[in-house]
Amino acid sequence: MSTISEAATGSAAAGRAVCVYCASSQTSHPEYREAAHQLGATLAEHGYRIVYGGGAVGSMGALADGALSRGGHVVGVLPKFMAELEWGHKRLSELQLVEDMRTRKHLMLTRSKAAIALPGGCGTLEELLEAITLKRLGLYLNPIVLVNTRAFFQPLIELLSHAVAERFMDERHLQMWQVVAHPEQVPQALESAPAWSAEARNFAAV
Repeated sequence: MSTISEAATGSAAAGRAVCVYCASSQTSHPEYREAAHQLGATLAEHGYRIVYGGGAVGSMGALADGALSRGGHVVGVLPKFMAELEWGHKRLSELQLVEDMRTRKHLMLTRSKAAIALPGGCGTLEELLEAITLKRLGLYLNPIVLVNTRAFFQPLIELLSHAVAERFMDERHLQMWQVVAHPEQVPQALESAPAWSAEARNFAAV
């Protein structure tokens, strides 16, 4: 069985690319968009290419703008219906149009070597939890990093820990993600993430 990680390794587009999940809200606290802009700049400065949802506003737009301001390479993966609504960023290094949201999520992971989550709504959380689920099943083997701006992810972190305590997950599953407080800490978190292998399937079921 091919894992998502192996598929990414076989892609010339992967390299040091990272997938970033983030929101399009323009009315959330400004600190979220500031953190997104800083993350984009930080990743570009450390030589990472960014693969994200292709949007132009909110944290999505701020992420892309931050990376582009530092000469970074930014790939947007945008469903065609969003392109028709003119939701796409106009200055990306590359824009890939896809048929639907499911294809978008798959390509964002397979074109990258790590997943980073910024705060966001149900779409962002759904993408993050899918990546965590795939990692639990040994189908995704790369680092997952949560940028905990304004302690946004604290309730989710506590819920996942509670799932472990209630024996819905194994204690080892807590190693599947790393949490940082500031965007500048992401490169180090990516480099120091614990190794993960397909052997995780042996304890996927508690």
